[in-house]
Amino acid sequence: MRRSPLLSLPGAVPAEGPDEGVAAHYGDLFREQRALADGSGFVDLSHRGVVTVTGEDRLSWLHLLLTQHVEKLPPRQATESLILTAHGHIEHALYLVDDGATTWMHVEPGTQEALLAYLESMKFFYRVETADATDTYAVVHLPAGSIVTTPSEWAVRETAYGRDVFVPRAELEGFAAQAAPPVGVLALEALRIEAHRPRLGLETDHRTIPHELGWLDSAVHLQKGCYRGQETVARVQNLGRPPRRLVFLHLDGSEVRLPGHGAPVRLAADGPDGRPVGFVTSSARHWELGPVALALVKRNTPEDAVLLAEETAASQETVVAP
Repeated sequence: MRRSPLLSLPGAVPAEGPDEGVAAHYGDLFREQRALADGSGFVDLSHRGVVTVTGEDRLSWLHLLLTQHVEKLPPRQATESLILTAHGHIEHALYLVDDGATTWMHVEPGTQEALLAYLESMKFFYRVETADATDTYAVVHLPAGSIVTTPSEWAVRETAYGRDVFVPRAELEGFAAQAAPPVGVLALEALRIEAHRPRLGLETDHRTIPHELGWLDSAVHLQKGCYRGQETVARVQNLGRPPRRLVFLHLDGSEVRLPGHGAPVRLAADGPDGRPVGFVTSSARHWELGPVALALVKRNTPEDAVLLAEETAASQETVVAP
C-alpha cells in the first residue's frame, strides 16, 4: 500500500478498500462533492498505478492488444480501453493519453505489475519499451471547469469529467497547494456512480464482459479486431445478449447503512429471503440524490421492478438495456 503525503493535510481521513493510501474525505463529504460539481478542488489519486509505453511502434502495438482503436490516436486526446481474457472477460481497464512521444496510462491500484507482465510478454519484435512509472508519477484529478493550470510538459488526460494529471511525485505537495481545496475519493466515487461509470474490481468480477456495463460506448471499438477476446465481443454484440446488466439504484433514504459491495439484490416482491437476482457493486451518499448505488443484475430482471439491496428498498434506472 502506497501512503500519500497528502494524508497529512488538515482533516484527512484515510480511505479503505481499493482506495487505501489516499484520503476518503477531509471532513465534509457533501461540501467536497459540491466543490467537484462546481469545478473546484482536486482529488488525490496518487495510489493508482502509472504505466508508460515509449518507442516508435507504441501505438500500432497497443492497437493489437487493446479493445480501443489507438493506432492513430492524436497527441493529447484522452481515451480509455480494456484488456480482455481469451474468453472476453475484463482483465484490465486503462485510462490513456499519448503526448506524441510516450503513451501514459493509469490503472487500478496494484494492477500495474500484472499489466506490465502481460505487455512485456507481447513485445516480440516491436520497437517499444514499457515501464512502471508509479514511483515517479502520481495521478491528480481536476474536475471539469477547473481553472488550475499545469506545466506544458506534464501529461494530461482531458475528458468530459475533468482532467487526470500525471504529476511528478516530487512536485505533488506543491501542486496540491496550488489546486486546493482537497477533495476525497468518496466525493469522486459519488459522482462516478451518478454518471453510471463502471470501475474495475467494483463493477466487475471474474466473468464480466464489456456489454454488461455499457463499456462498449467508451472503451471498445466495435469495428476493429485483432485483440484477445474480440470473438466474444463480436458474438455477443451480433448474435446474443449479455447475461447481466448494470442498473442505477435510488436507495430508500430512511436506512442508516448503505449496502456494501457484494450485497445481494432481490426482487422486493420476493422479500428478503428471495433468490438474489444480482449484487450491489458500488454505493454512495450523493449530495443531491441521496443514497445511490450501482448493481449488476440478471438481464431478465424487469426494468420496472422494485428491488431490495440487502434489506434496503430501491428503485432502478436502466443503464444497460435488457
